[in-house]
Amino acid sequence: MAALHFFRYPPVLALSLGFFHNPPLVKGGEGGFEIAMETHRDYTSSKIGMWLFLLSEILLFGGLFILYSTYRYKNPVDFHHAAAELNRILGTVNTLILITSSLAMALSISSIQKGNRRLSTVLLMSTIFLGALFLGIKSFEWTAKIHHGLYPNSPRLLGRYSGEVLFYGLYYAMTGLHGLHVLVGVFVLCVMLVFMMKGKINKDCFVPLENSGLYWHLVDMIWIFLFPLFYLIT
Repeated sequence: MAALHFFRYPPVLALSLGFFHNPPLVKGGEGGFEIAMETHRDYTSSKIGMWLFLLSEILLFGGLFILYSTYRYKNPVDFHHAAAELNRILGTVNTLILITSSLAMALSISSIQKGNRRLSTVLLMSTIFLGALFLGIKSFEWTAKIHHGLYPNSPRLLGRYSGEVLFYGLYYAMTGLHGLHVLVGVFVLCVMLVFMMKGKINKDCFVPLENSGLYWHLVDMIWIFLFPLFYLIT
């Protein structure tokens, strides 16, 4: 299901970010007015497309949250024991990193709206760095768990109670899917950074950056839910 979801990911995300614009029509002496109206329609469409895309993401993770809640209700003790083995410190650090990245993203959008492209660029680069740092820490955490034999279908994990097997299956599936979203987000923000450096994103044309920020905030919000579910249930 998740794989099918990502087959439609690139074109929908590109449309939502406003990469596909209809060429403005210019007629007569009021061409400037028509250009403004056409641009307004394009930006409105991209915003609507972005919100629809975010809704599909919420439905996807909402289903996974329901699945998690169901299994946790049936296996409370096993989930408690399995969660105790996760690195709560790394989880907390990653949470702080994403919260800070969301702040930097919001300030970047605010700066470009005020015409301060240099500050907006620095803040956007900070967001990209923090996103990459999050992925690095998550990769380190996964590597440590795999090194200890705690990964799906591993002999050590299969020797445990069924509830613990379910917990780690959900842990890898949900944090892995979220990590993939972070990776896509970092890529999109890198594209926005290139556009900003070329002057294509400025105080008069900032909707693509704004839409990218909406996606990034959603990614952060999803982690805010994942963090207590996996790391704090003990």
